[in-house]
Amino acid sequence: MALNASGVYATYPDRVALTEVLQALGRGGFDKESICMLLSPTHPIAAIVRESSTHGFEREENAVTAGWIGWLSELGAVVIPTFGFFIRSREFFHALVVQRDSVAPCSDTGTLAALGFPEEEAEHLESQVREVGVFLFLACLETQTQWALELLRATGAEDSGLLQRDVAVATAA
Repeated sequence: MALNASGVYATYPDRVALTEVLQALGRGGFDKESICMLLSPTHPIAAIVRESSTHGFEREENAVTAGWIGWLSELGAVVIPTFGFFIRSREFFHALVVQRDSVAPCSDTGTLAALGFPEEEAEHLESQVREVGVFLFLACLETQTQWALELLRATGAEDSGLLQRDVAVATAA
């Protein structure tokens, strides 16, 4: 099932400061709950989350890990393929979990198809994420897509595009 809203997407290398990207979107008028992020399992933030269960009782490391997990849980959804996910938004929950026929959103493929991307485009983008680090999807009104796309490009997106009415339209970054 696709989301009801249009949206924009962008891919980022793992060196991009995601906190700055989200701050720019916030200043641009977009809510954190409208963001779905797909992190490569090799992304540094994914590594922190994955290793959170192996840390002992080291207070300083636990505080850093808790801070990142808290930050991620403010977003609409975060998926780390082969590891796990955080979902806060009802709309993302419905798209990623309820309509997935019991396939977990942390599986290797299908997360972007569940958001409304055509299957071939979803597979291409998900393989690209494994290479570059981060895929960010921003659900927004159709009238906001150009503004959102400009913001994503200004924050260092390597690739970006529009998703409108279940049709992804790639654009140059």
